[in-house]
Amino acid sequence: MRHLLRRLGLLLYCMSIVTCAVNAAEIYPSRPIKVIVPFPPGGGADTLIRLISPTLGDLWKQSIIIENRPGASGAIGAELVAQAPADGYTLLMGSTAAVTEKNSVQFAPVALVSASPYVVTVSPTLNVNSIKSLIAYAKANPGKVRYGSSGPGSASHLSGELFASMAGIELLHVPYKGTGQALTDLLAGHIDLMFAPAQTVMPQIESGKLIALAQTGAKRSEALPNIPTVTEAGLSGYSAVGWFGLFAPANTPKSVVQKINQTVMFVLAQERIRKAMLERGSDPASGSADEFAAFLRLDQAKWAKLIKENKVAVQ
Repeated sequence: MRHLLRRLGLLLYCMSIVTCAVNAAEIYPSRPIKVIVPFPPGGGADTLIRLISPTLGDLWKQSIIIENRPGASGAIGAELVAQAPADGYTLLMGSTAAVTEKNSVQFAPVALVSASPYVVTVSPTLNVNSIKSLIAYAKANPGKVRYGSSGPGSASHLSGELFASMAGIELLHVPYKGTGQALTDLLAGHIDLMFAPAQTVMPQIESGKLIALAQTGAKRSEALPNIPTVTEAGLSGYSAVGWFGLFAPANTPKSVVQKINQTVMFVLAQERIRKAMLERGSDPASGSADEFAAFLRLDQAKWAKLIKENKVAVQ
């Protein structure tokens, strides 16, 4: 009898967990949602979440509070979200540097917002106008071409390391707290080069203040149809993308994760949002939370291999 009662108690406990999870999704969201951006304003993650958050807020009839918490290549903001209650009310707008193999178990992937090629962008003062001339200049001036990133381990950093490795050149990495700050120094001529999110640099490229040499994808992005790939421009086989996506703390109810994912995907499919993202150089993403998790595993494995083989400093 005691054994039967114990089993009955366990069954009732499990049923209560399922019921709570279902109820959590049914009432979500019932209060404002905070999205932490682990980088300063003006970068790719910040630009994208501010673009889609008003529509998310309208659909949910709740305020979306965006909080920039930069530092340590995104690790500070990421840790704040990892330690938050796992209820879906504190989310992370993450990227390559913020969510890595080392801390990914602390998060539940929710929704991939964009996975787009970066733009190889140079200052006019460098006096190069193609990938081939950039490589030739770097070979003639080893370690003197300065490229900025949003911090060690970020996609803007690792894309540069991959480029240097494949081209057989030496570049000088200059890390910043975010691509917005790196852009300021690129415009001022304090650095020479960036592998940058398109939404960060396209306005300056279109105005002639900066020069776009190539995009980093394996094929041309829908958002950047007139910019050649690095492969097309002279470095065969090169490919890298910068992604941005939403995460919740680990153990957030799957029903809540699915509800957020479905709403984000609905927003990204809206023609107005899609057009605005493409105009900024970002390809809108699609897919479930599980598909986002699978994408992350492949992306992290690629960069882990690069870091190990080239002894890249990411901390």
